[in-house]
Amino acid sequence: MAETLIPARKGKATWLARGGSVKVINTPGSQVVDTWAFVAGEMGECMSMEHSRAAMNRLTPKIGDTLVTNHRRPILTLHDDTSGEVHDTFIAACDRWRFEGLGVQGYHDNCEDNLHAALKELGLKAPKTPSPLNLFMNIPWQLSGEIDWKPPVSEPKSFVILRAEIDCIVVFSACPQDIIPINGVGCTPQDAHFEVLEPGAF
Repeated sequence: MAETLIPARKGKATWLARGGSVKVINTPGSQVVDTWAFVAGEMGECMSMEHSRAAMNRLTPKIGDTLVTNHRRPILTLHDDTSGEVHDTFIAACDRWRFEGLGVQGYHDNCEDNLHAALKELGLKAPKTPSPLNLFMNIPWQLSGEIDWKPPVSEPKSFVILRAEIDCIVVFSACPQDIIPINGVGCTPQDAHFEVLEPGAF
C-alpha cells in the first residue's frame, strides 16, 4: 500500500474499517506521532487513555493490548511494534497554552490544532480534544512520581501496526514540539508516514 505523508508539524486523518489496520511509520526514528481514534458516526465516543489503562492493566500498550473508548468498547489493538514499545498515555496534546508556558510568543503549530484541522479535511468535527496515544514518545517515570522528557528510542523506519476493532477515524499529528527534546536531541519536528492495510494484509 502507498504511504501517506504526515507532514512535519501538521496532522492527517484517515477512515479505518473494522478489521483493517494502519501502519504508523516513524520515518526519521525521532518523531513523536500523537494519535487519536473516534468511532465512525459517533464523534463523542473516542479512544480514551484513562479507560485504556484500566482495560490493559498497564501504563503503556504492548503488542496484543487493546485500547478502548470512553464507553469502554475496544477500538484499536496494537498488533505489531518494531519501535521498542516505548510510548506514552499520560501527556496531553500540546496546545497554544503549552507553548505560551514554554515562552513562545505568537502562534506555534500544535497537536490540538492539528487534530481539528485534520478532521475538518474529512468534513468532521470532534466535540473535544481527547488525550492522545503518544506513539514513540519517551516519558520515563520514577517510583517517586517524577517524570522526564527524553528523545524517542525508536529507529528510522520503525513502525507500529494498529488494528481497528470497530469502524473508526484515526488521526495523527507529527508533533511540532521544538522546545524540549521529545522529537530528538535536535528538537526538530520531521515528517512521518502511515499506510492503511486492508483486512488480511498480514
